[in-house]
Amino acid sequence: MRSYELMFIVIPTVTDEELEKLVVQMEGVVNGTGREVQSVERMGKKKLAYRIGKFGEGVYVLFHLKGSGDTIKEFERRLKVMDSVLRYGTVRVDENIKRVEKVKAARLKKKSKRSPGGPAEAAAPAI
Repeated sequence: MRSYELMFIVIPTVTDEELEKLVVQMEGVVNGTGREVQSVERMGKKKLAYRIGKFGEGVYVLFHLKGSGDTIKEFERRLKVMDSVLRYGTVRVDENIKRVEKVKAARLKKKSKRSPGGPAEAAAPAI
């Protein structure tokens, strides 16, 4: 399964109950396909970079989930038809995580090859 981050922006006039209903509905979409939601971050109301329609602010929600392309297609399809959702975006992050782990492993390997108390410490002049 691949890892994704999916963020969407909801209109600022949405109530807490409506937002919670939307989040539960979208969690149901993912769980209904047999995939898992790792976490949901309700980031709150923030100013938008530019106006969308008549709104200068929006409520940001970030989903971290594991799934397949079909899960993401269904998630985005549902967001597309909701009037309360201004924008959404999806990023596949599993490749980035693999890349970061590879860089960390290379750094640890390089660090372990260095001897403690190498020439840089011995050449320091005493004042």
